[in-house]
Amino acid sequence: MSSRLQPGTTAEFIRHPASIPRAARAALALRSRGWWRRPPFLPIPDPAYWKFRMETANGGEGDQAPSPQEVREVVDWSARMRRARR
Repeated sequence: MSSRLQPGTTAEFIRHPASIPRAARAALALRSRGWWRRPPFLPIPDPAYWKFRMETANGGEGDQAPSPQEVREVVDWSARMRRARR
């Protein structure tokens, strides 16, 4: 697994600015516990967890990163599901 996201993901969110706060919330939900204690000191998912998520989402070995459109659609879907639970 060489990359977590495909190029163009940032541009996808720039084209759909309403999704930016939703993406920030989703990114925080995926962060590793204690991320500030370990290099690279960024709130990113644990590599094993990310691989598992990609396996369950895309099948295969979990080495295929989601497309920018898929990322935005999942972020928007997750926000709709959170609102529906309230």
